[in-house]
Amino acid sequence: MLYTGLVIAVLIVVNAFYVAAEFAAVSVRRSRIRRLADDGNASARRLLPTLEDAAKLDRYVAACQIGITISSLVLGAFGQAHLAGKLTPVFAQWGGLQAVAAQSTSAVVVLVGLTVVQMVLGELVPKSVALQYSTQTSLYTALPMRWSLSLFSWSIAVLNGSGIAVLKWLRVPYGGHRHIHSPDEIALLIAESRDGGLLEPDEHDRLHEALRLTKRTARELMVPRRQVMAVEMNTPLDDVLTQVGEGPYTRVPVYSATMDEIVGILHAKDLMLRYFEPGGLSDLAEVMRPAVFVPESVTADRLLATLREQRSHQAIVVDEYGGVEGLVTVEDVLTELLGPVGDELKEDQPEPETLPDGRVRLPGLQHVDGIEQWTGVAWEGEATTVGGYVIELLGRIPASGERVTIHGVEVEIESVADHVVGSVLITPLPPLGGEM
Repeated sequence: MLYTGLVIAVLIVVNAFYVAAEFAAVSVRRSRIRRLADDGNASARRLLPTLEDAAKLDRYVAACQIGITISSLVLGAFGQAHLAGKLTPVFAQWGGLQAVAAQSTSAVVVLVGLTVVQMVLGELVPKSVALQYSTQTSLYTALPMRWSLSLFSWSIAVLNGSGIAVLKWLRVPYGGHRHIHSPDEIALLIAESRDGGLLEPDEHDRLHEALRLTKRTARELMVPRRQVMAVEMNTPLDDVLTQVGEGPYTRVPVYSATMDEIVGILHAKDLMLRYFEPGGLSDLAEVMRPAVFVPESVTADRLLATLREQRSHQAIVVDEYGGVEGLVTVEDVLTELLGPVGDELKEDQPEPETLPDGRVRLPGLQHVDGIEQWTGVAWEGEATTVGGYVIELLGRIPASGERVTIHGVEVEIESVADHVVGSVLITPLPPLGGEM
């Protein structure tokens, strides 16, 4: 019995090893292993090429699966051969069963017993350990797994090739095992970290907003064209100095004839330095820098990449016809990510304000994304601002003092100027299950 128990224990340990190696390899952070490899860790250097190559990682997982399968089959066969025969007389004597029935009963008991032991000690326990200590487990199993890869090389080639052939027959694309997560999966991980107490609420909000950068467009983040401060190319230099000096901006677009013809960006510092140099400045073209243009549909993450590549702080947003829609800056993206970024050189933008009578004053340029916290109901449409949404629903420019109901929310148009809704007053819906 000692020999039988020892062999069973070894087979369960082998099964547990391959389970731990598989779960550790697919859950460990590649950046962590790369850092350890850079620090000289031999196991990390051995493991890193596998994690960085989807094909190698797929072979690694295949080796684990083969090891698990072989150890499970051997365990079942060995247990049946060495335990079932010894239990048959026990069931025949104490259970009063005939020989055939006793043999069948002992076989079932051995099968169930070994399956339970293997599931607990060979599957669930190593899986939990590997997921909780993925880095340590992956490093400890790296060297034995290299031996396994060599041992199972022919089996891996045949089984992987067969699996790929079946996928092709089913017309399912084969991508191998890769350490990537979709934005929705990352959002779920962030939410779980918050629920587990690993993230503060404000940290969770910032990470959540960072994920949404792939969905927010330049059109949603830009300063509208009518609010962009710009100077005409042929404006007298003294007037330009006065305009730039009195304005709150250090970078000003320069246009020729109309705003749709932006020809460059004027930096206040360049203007001042060149103006007071010996010989002075005769033309704005001498100090203008090239303007960066982006389509209105470009996402915030790609916008940041473009600005970084062009070494620019801002970009001109254009529509599909080449007309200028507005201007977007790095600060606009940071505001979306971190919240309002204060700047003593700029006037504060209007913010939502709760009035004594319970109503809320919303600026016309307030984004409708996230408006639910003020209205009690989401506003969804083509428009990106509160004022634009009201106009979209009405199909016309509203008048000051006009009242409308939007998704059950009472809305009063407080101000309209130059065909733009300046602000609205809303009566939020009461929360579900009670009154406000």
